[in-house]
Amino acid sequence: MDNKSIIMENITHLFEDCYIPEKALLIYRCRNRENGNRTDESIYVESYDIGRNGNPINAHPLTQKEMAGLSQIFQSSKELKTTYLKSKGLLPINVLQINTQGQGSVCWYTPACETNLLFTTALGIPSGRANVPALVWKASKEQLIVFAIKGNKKPSASTPLYHAPFFNVNNKGHVCMGTVEVNIPADACLEEFIRYWEDYFWNSYFSHMMEGFSPVKGNLVLLWKQLVNTGENFPATALKKTSYTIQNCLV
Repeated sequence: MDNKSIIMENITHLFEDCYIPEKALLIYRCRNRENGNRTDESIYVESYDIGRNGNPINAHPLTQKEMAGLSQIFQSSKELKTTYLKSKGLLPINVLQINTQGQGSVCWYTPACETNLLFTTALGIPSGRANVPALVWKASKEQLIVFAIKGNKKPSASTPLYHAPFFNVNNKGHVCMGTVEVNIPADACLEEFIRYWEDYFWNSYFSHMMEGFSPVKGNLVLLWKQLVNTGENFPATALKKTSYTIQNCLV
């Protein structure tokens, strides 16, 4: 299996968005000369609206209102570049890698813990508290990948990955968010980005196995019936090993 298959970015949004030209600017520069020597220079900016056919129309001098709008756009772009995926302080100890190129992505891990799990009634599993294994997460703005690991030590690049023992996760770790509306703010700092994704994951309902794939050894439904609201530790023996290591999740 190609190791790159689990870290491919979802770029379908690039084809779904439609950008329509709205305005064009033409900049004129005038260099005044006196006796062959430059004395001063001036700039004139002409603004054009874009017509229905994409042609520039309504030529006019750039107004103060238009300049203020452009200034706000440029300032907003600068602020996003300086805040998105940037830590509020020292890097959290559980962060494994940050990639700020393109949409940006983060790879992090969480130790084994007790958390609240939600299940649809069709599964016959009561929602409630249960112990889950240590997890490795990788997320961009629109996609989440989750795997499990054994033990609670900070993993290394060579740490083997196991399938996340949950419904809604396919055999490559990709999470189906179902009807959950994922909306990561464009200016989310690193800590907020991680919190948003973990909240989306734990507060969505587990509902089905992806393409009939069982991520554990044995019966997934019976496993969670055994664990929810019982306080039992998650049995590491139930984890199913993948052919990946954490290196495959890194950029």
